[in-house]
Amino acid sequence: MQIQINSDKNIEITQEAKDDLKSKVEKKLGRFDNLISRVEVHLSDENSDKSGLNDKKCLMEARLLNRQPIIVTDHSDNIGKSFVSCLNKLRRKVDGIVGKMRD
Repeated sequence: MQIQINSDKNIEITQEAKDDLKSKVEKKLGRFDNLISRVEVHLSDENSDKSGLNDKKCLMEARLLNRQPIIVTDHSDNIGKSFVSCLNKLRRKVDGIVGKMRD
């Protein structure tokens, strides 16, 4: 599974932080490693310099083999919360699809 972390110009993310996010994705989705070819994570701050409620956005796209991509999003006041929530949504969606495939 290839994991790509992207951020907009308003969010500065270090390589260490990217590696940490990648390891969290691997841990959460690792059991689907043979079904997922790629996961892309897009982090953004929709209000840039202004503060506001739920202005941090995380969008994740998972590419499953022989299926349409799965896309989930989450908004929060904190990019970390948004990432964790979005990752949980993605795991639930993939889990549901895999369950249907087995039935």
